Amino acid sequence: MTDVFRCRFAPSPTGYLHVGSAQSALFNWLFARSTGGQFLLRIEDTDAERNRPELTDNILEMLQWLGLDWDGEPVHQSDRFDAYRAAADQLIASGAAYACDCTTEQVQARNKAAGGPPGYDGFCRDRGLEPGPGRALRFRTPDDGVTAWDDVVRGKVTFDNANLEDFVLLRSSGTPTFLLANAVDDDFMGITHVIRGEDHVNGTPKYLLIRAALGLVDQPQLAHLPLLVNEGRKKLSKRRDDVSVADYKAKGYLPEAMRNYLSLLGWGPPDGVEVRPIEELVELFRLEDVNPSPAFFDLKKLDYVNAEWIRRLDPADFVERAEAFLTDEAEREALRALGSLAQERMKVLSEMPEYFDWVHGPADDERSWEKAMKVPAAADLLDGAIAGYEDAPWDRDELHARFMDLAARLETSASKAQGPIRVAVTGRISGLPLFELLVHLGREETLARLRAGRARLG
Repeated sequence: MTDVFRCRFAPSPTGYLHVGSAQSALFNWLFARSTGGQFLLRIEDTDAERNRPELTDNILEMLQWLGLDWDGEPVHQSDRFDAYRAAADQLIASGAAYACDCTTEQVQARNKAAGGPPGYDGFCRDRGLEPGPGRALRFRTPDDGVTAWDDVVRGKVTFDNANLEDFVLLRSSGTPTFLLANAVDDDFMGITHVIRGEDHVNGTPKYLLIRAALGLVDQPQLAHLPLLVNEGRKKLSKRRDDVSVADYKAKGYLPEAMRNYLSLLGWGPPDGVEVRPIEELVELFRLEDVNPSPAFFDLKKLDYVNAEWIRRLDPADFVERAEAFLTDEAEREALRALGSLAQERMKVLSEMPEYFDWVHGPADDERSWEKAMKVPAAADLLDGAIAGYEDAPWDRDELHARFMDLAARLETSASKAQGPIRVAVTGRISGLPLFELLVHLGREETLARLRAGRARLG
């Protein structure tokens, strides 16, 4: 083993990068950067039928988007089949593995007939089958004793060997399972710390047994991160939850905010300041401080963290990022003029169209219209605004002053008085500050919209 800490992130390209996998990658990255170690990337692509190259591209792209750079070139397990077969041969020669020709249906039928628990029943242990096509290779687990480790996050974890079935090392197709491949590759890559999700806990004793049988005595430190759960305290699932990192990018979440929020799932800075730059998170991160309890993936808190990061952006940077969420040049021109006002209010960049769709005319929002025009003085407010703005100097302070005089004359609160004017001009009951928006629209367009709103009101 090297004297430099090495941890690895090892995704399988059978799905897009999941927020749970992104959290694992982030914690590995934080650990490596905080200890001066190395963050290595390995692609678990031994299952040729399920893996898709575009998903590997997505994994790499999303890691780069999150700012999680890795050290060296990624290792592809599909390039290392010879190493896995050599390890399998070693296990066969030592008696730690044996060939098995049982099908899943046969195993299930025997278990049902015997009334025993599910799982492999050791039927082929002593049949003396020769390895060959159509036959899987199974590990011969010890009949007694325990397999245990000191988990950095969970403390002492112990499994009774008698409860571990004889698990598959090579499938009947000859391809290796991830258990064998990981045990071999962690030694090949000099991995000192295996940091991964809680769902891998049950596979860890098998991983350790393989390593011991191969004579790999330098055991990596193991750390199993907390499970991510939804508001119902159920494990995040792609069938019912938004879990793809790419989807969050498309919705307008910032990479700075996404990685900041993911760092808070099971860990937190000791001083309690949660929204902070990645450099400070690296300085403060300690793997021993990770909490093993399930972590709630709270979308409201993610929105809060994202909004905080939006407000921290340099105004020019904000405009550049936000432009991608607008459809045409007129909207982008309005963004460049009023961007600082939008930046103060937004939670996610995908809200951008709702802040700037008034550029092309009032939005078709019936609920906003009904709510605003319930004000008893709605007609008088529109009439007064039209009369007051026909000859007003077209600047923000004058437009605001004339509006305040109008609201006072009609004995209507300023908040209620704005509604009819805003909805007539923009179609929405809320949005950017009204008077700055009117300045951008100009006198002619503003008056045309006010008159159209007044005519609609009747």
